[in-house]
Order: sequence, then C-alpha cells, then structure tokens
Amino acid sequence: MIALSARQRWLTAVPYLTVLLFLAVIAALVWLTRSYDEEEQRATLISDVLWMEQNLQFKLERNAAQLAQIGQEILAADRHQPQAAAALRQLVRSENGLVRVMWLDAAGRLQGALPPIGEGEMLGESLGEQSASSFRLAQALERRVYGQAYAAAGNRQQFEVHVPIYTEGGFAGAVVGVYSLHDLVTHELPWWFAERYRVSVLDGDGRELVSKSKVAPLSDRQSYSMAFDPPGGDLTLQVTAYQGETRWVQVLLIGSILLLGGILVWSVLQLRRELQRRHRAEQALRSESLFRRAMEDSMLTGLRARDLDGRITYVNPAFCRMVGYSAEELIGRTPPMPYWDPEFLQQTQEIHDRILGGDASPEGFELRLRRKNGERFDALIFEAPLIDAAGRHTGWMGSMLDITAQKRAEELARQQEERLQATSRLITMGEMASTLAHELNQPLAAIASYNTGCLNRLEQPSIDRTELKDIFDRIGRQARRAGDIIRRVHDFVRRSEPKREPLDINLMIREAIGLIEADSTKRGMRIETELEEALPAVAADPVMIEQVIVNLVRNGMDAMRDNPPARRTVRVSTRREGDTLVVRVADNGTGIDPETGRRLFEPFFTTKAEGMGMGLNICRSIAELHHGRLGFETNPDGGTIFTLSLPVETP
Repeated sequence: MIALSARQRWLTAVPYLTVLLFLAVIAALVWLTRSYDEEEQRATLISDVLWMEQNLQFKLERNAAQLAQIGQEILAADRHQPQAAAALRQLVRSENGLVRVMWLDAAGRLQGALPPIGEGEMLGESLGEQSASSFRLAQALERRVYGQAYAAAGNRQQFEVHVPIYTEGGFAGAVVGVYSLHDLVTHELPWWFAERYRVSVLDGDGRELVSKSKVAPLSDRQSYSMAFDPPGGDLTLQVTAYQGETRWVQVLLIGSILLLGGILVWSVLQLRRELQRRHRAEQALRSESLFRRAMEDSMLTGLRARDLDGRITYVNPAFCRMVGYSAEELIGRTPPMPYWDPEFLQQTQEIHDRILGGDASPEGFELRLRRKNGERFDALIFEAPLIDAAGRHTGWMGSMLDITAQKRAEELARQQEERLQATSRLITMGEMASTLAHELNQPLAAIASYNTGCLNRLEQPSIDRTELKDIFDRIGRQARRAGDIIRRVHDFVRRSEPKREPLDINLMIREAIGLIEADSTKRGMRIETELEEALPAVAADPVMIEQVIVNLVRNGMDAMRDNPPARRTVRVSTRREGDTLVVRVADNGTGIDPETGRRLFEPFFTTKAEGMGMGLNICRSIAELHHGRLGFETNPDGGTIFTLSLPVETP
C-alpha cells in the first residue's frame, strides 16, 4: 500500500516536472538566443572597429608617404616646384584630415606652410617645445613621429606628424602635417558606420575630445574601446553601437513561446486543480458511499428499489433479513415476489399495481408477507418515487418496517385498555352501589307492598277487579323501573368488543344522566341539560361514550362537594359546530390551576385522595379513538368546562 502510494505520488509529479523542464528549456532557449544575438552584434562591432582602425592607419600611412615625397621636392630644391605646390594643395583637404602642412630646415626653423600662417595667428604648441621634441625624435629615429593632441584656435583638437627628410647630403629637415581630430573622425568614417555607431576620441583622463554621432539612444551593452595609435599620446578611440530596431519577428516568436508556455502552465494548474477537485469529490463520494452503506447495513428498516416495470434493483441487508432471501435471490425478480403471502396474493398485487400507477399513499400501507421459512409477518411499507440527476422518474424506493411485534403490542394494549375501562366502570358502579341499592329498594318495596295488598284483597269475599287491575299496573311499572336500573348497570359494566354504530348523542346523554341520577340526588346535586334538537348521528361506541359522560358529570359533582346547595349544578349541553358535535359539561367547582392542568390527562395523576388517576386518561383515549378531542377551559361563572368533540358521521 505504501509503495503504491509512492508510485502514485511519483506519477502525479511527472507532469509537473515535465512542465518545469519545458519552461526551463524555453527560458534557456530565449537566453541563448539573446546571448547569441548579442555576441553576434559584438563580433560585428569589433570587426567594424578593426576595419575603421585599419582604414585610419591606411589613411595616415598614405598621407605620411605623400608628405615624405613632397618634402623631398620642397627641401631638396632651391625653389618650390609647381608640382609640389599642387600636391600640397591636393593633400591639405578636410577629407584627408590635414589642415596645414609646414616644412622645417635641419635646424628646425620654419621654412614655409600651406596654407600660409597669417599675422597674429597662434599655432599653439606647433612651434613650441612639444613640436621641437617631436622634431628631434623624428630626426633621431629617422622615421615619422606623431605628437600629442593639443587645443588649437577655437579649441579645436589637433595633432602633428613629423616626417624627416633625408637627401644625399644628410638630414635636410622635416615636413610637419597638422591633423584635425574632428576632420579626421567625421570625414574618414563612411555613412553606414556613422549610422550604426557613435565614435568618440577620449584623452588620458577620459574627457571626450571629439565625437561623431546622431540623435539616437545608445546601447548599454555594445561598446568597444581601443588605443588611438597613431597618433598615440594616451588617446582612446571608443565606439558605441546604437540601439537597434526592435526585431518584431523575434519578439513575436519569443512572446508566442512565452504565451504558449504560460497557457501550458495555466492549463496544467487548472488540470491539477480539476484533478484535486475530482479527487476530493471521489473521496467524498467514497466516504459518503461507505457512510450510507454502513448506515443502511445498520438500519432496521428494510429498503427496496424497483424500476418502472416493478423489477427489484436494490435491497439492503435489513430487507433481506426480514424476508429471509439473499440479495442475489431478489435482485432482478419481477412480480409476484417470493415473499408475498399466497393467501393475500390478490390484495398484494392490487397494491403493487396501484403503486406502479403512481397512487402511492404517503401514509404507507400494511401487508401480510411471508418469510422464506414460511413464517408470516406484518409489514408497514412506504413508497416514494426515484428521481435521477436529470429529473426523470426511474422507479420506486420502498421502506419496510416489521410491525408484527408492534401490532401484537397494540392488540395487547387494546385488550388492557378494555380491561381498564371495564375496571373503571366497575369502580364507578362500586362507588354508586349504595345509591343504586337505595334506588332499587324503592320499586322492590313498592312491589312487595302492592303484593301484600293484593293478597289481603283476595281474602275478602268480594273482589273489586278494577282496583286489583290498578294495583297490578303499579306493580308492573315498579318492576320495569327496577329492570331499567339493572339493565343500565349491566350495559355500563359489561365487557364487549368496541363497535361503531350511528349514535344519537342526546339519547346517550339522557341514559347516562339516568344512570347517575340517583347518585346526584343523594349528593344534593342538580343536573341540567341544554340539548340541541335534530343533531346528526355520530359513529361511536355507545358504552364508551356513556362512560365519558358519566366520568365527566361525576368529576363535576366531585368538584362541587364543598359548594353551597345553590351552586351545586352540573350543566350538560350539546351543539353542532360545522362537521363536529360538541358536548360541554360545566360545573361551578374550585377550577383547575395551571400546574394541575398540564398534568390533568397523565396516567395515574389525580387530585382525589381515593382516585386512581385513570379516569380522564381513559376519557381522552376514548375521544381520540373516535377521532375526536377532549379538552377543558375555565368557566366564566367559576369552575371548569370539559369539552368533548366528535366528528359527524358522513353519509
């Protein structure tokens, strides 16, 4: 794993190393190109400077030879030859750089000059010590000697060349050529040289004596300096190239290479960023996939995916554990599925077709299924459409819960609730036992009294049949009264399965009040009713609703036990509010404080010393079982109003 990671890192680094190598090669190529171009320009500069040097030396050599030839003619003859004068005029021109030619005798005295020296004209050091030193040196060396540069009239820089002249008689004198540095530099250089380079002559201190240049920027790299010999005298000839014109082809080529290199680097960086983003996305997807798989594997809810044809495309381990089949046995199967219960095959197929038709209930549906080992179980299934990334409906995803244990628990809870309700009714009847016994004692005592009277009448010789008939009618009424009391008690306390039937709520309230009327009379309580007529029927269990009414009325009487006799009234009213029938039981008791109100319907919570705390909890359960609601509010006249709301039965 470590070697693989190192190899992956190396493979990832190869493109970047290649890009760096490419950029290095491009940079080296550009640098070498510029260096080669500069070297080529410098070689050209040196070649041109050497050519200029050779050209100047040739010019000076030629002028010196002509001066020697002319000097032979001037100093050897007694008088000037016309040819010599013409040659002198031809030689003293700006093109040759000579501004004057003088000839001296063997003693160094000035014999003549061309052009002639005018009165008051200053020759600087031409006839001074420097000139005399150059004259003697030329005589001693027997060859031409160049003197040092000096400033003449008008601050023009000049230098002299002394050419010794020898005849058959020995040293005859010397011819002195006076050069103008300006004329020599400006007239001797060709036009193409001046177009390329700036030429200047510097003295030993680096001061510029003369130059030839044009108005153009100079190159800061292309420059060459050499000794200006002849004439010498620490003179330096400096040649500096002008900045050349921009080579747009080369610039465009280099710019294109740099642009392409930049684009390549940018592309590599973008590719790297994209690869990193994709790698992070893959890592996130892998982590998300592993997380979802771990979550699905640990879930107790079975997941199953189907396509639009009902073919299974995915099941999770929880689903496989529920039905007992492996994923390989289920994926790809089409209806009927192997886990469908054959006894409910038609019902299951109808639900399956309804789901594929798009009629999936959001509340789910219950099915009876069968495991692979034949064991049956109840399942609660929720279906939702599968939508892909393009927004297309590709199938259905179902989640399945095994609710077998839940249904058993619900059934057990229902049975316990029924037993608890029956127990509650028995306790209520136990509390009312003495009152019911007194209530039954009256008709039974009346029956016994009427029976004794009948026996006494029968012993008399004459019998009044009309009187006996009236007595028997009274006995029947008292017997029916006792029977009604016993029937009500029996109906109230008997255990029966919950049933829904159309119920007249007003009639049920009257029967409930009749059941507890004796108890209310014994307590000194009054029960008043305000029942709205022509109320629609509600679908309810009569015994359960009667239990709610009895509990609410008795709780109201318990709340008013400390009230004075004038304020011991329980009012029961009914009315319709839209699609709901509302039963209100109001008392004038002590009321319910907020803390007690928050816990009033909790199991085993009671404010009575002898209470179980299950009455109101059972009443609320009965109301919710009938899709109704049980609540309470404060009575404006003092006490509490309990409200039972039941939905109206729709035809």
